[in-house]
Amino acid sequence: MSNEQGHRNATVSAWEDIAHRFVEARRAGRSLPDFPGEIPPDLVSAYQVQDLAIAQWDDVVVGWKIGYIAPDRRDVSGDERLLGPIFRRNLWNATGAIVDIPVFSGAGGFAAVEAEYVLQLEADAPADKLEWTPEEAGLLPTRLHVGVEVASSPLATINKLGPRVVVSDFGNNNGLVLGPEIDHWTTCDESKLTARTEIDGVVVGTGGAANLPGGLRGAFAFALRRSALRGRPLKKGDLIATGNATGIHDIDVGQLALIDFGSTKIVCRATPSPAG
Repeated sequence: MSNEQGHRNATVSAWEDIAHRFVEARRAGRSLPDFPGEIPPDLVSAYQVQDLAIAQWDDVVVGWKIGYIAPDRRDVSGDERLLGPIFRRNLWNATGAIVDIPVFSGAGGFAAVEAEYVLQLEADAPADKLEWTPEEAGLLPTRLHVGVEVASSPLATINKLGPRVVVSDFGNNNGLVLGPEIDHWTTCDESKLTARTEIDGVVVGTGGAANLPGGLRGAFAFALRRSALRGRPLKKGDLIATGNATGIHDIDVGQLALIDFGSTKIVCRATPSPAG
């Protein structure tokens, strides 16, 4: 074995261990005091950790959350956003009743809610297309819903440690509440898509689709590009949570979040993330 091959095997083994420790913490519903290993050196490496974790997680990916990366935290990839998987068991439909959402905050982790505009593909994206403009993304047939991302991780400092850590742990995602569809979204004025978030009756954020850099199509174009580059081209039925529309709002177990999209409201109650 060459020194180069030995180094690569050691690196892959370290990434597998990071993925395993995040997965086991999530399964046990417990927190992690620190990042479990050496932080990956770049986003591409962090996505490799994420892929290893997805392979260890006994569930099906039904979509992806998008997170924004501040300019001073970007790496050589130039990515201004990041992706994290949404799994089938942690996808809930808003029914008008209170939706219980599992979070890690009560166990010493991180937990927040984010108002989202959620695209759903109505056709496969071309697997061999690696670059996308917002205009090209807008031509793919999609539906648009409102929703709420459950941003939660066993690691309390996940956002402080930065995007490589966020990517390593499922993009800091622990579920998505999917709300009603917005009709004829491709012809609507995105500035008219507004949202307000309350925690226990206190307004903690306002905004809407106009808060997303590059708008809905810009976020979608990123998801299409990065997914194709990862060898995971987007498929019909995939959900894309396009990014926080009113901010990232911390929530503790027992608290209620109300997200008001004008024509509809979604109410969530934070509950302890169960072992399982």
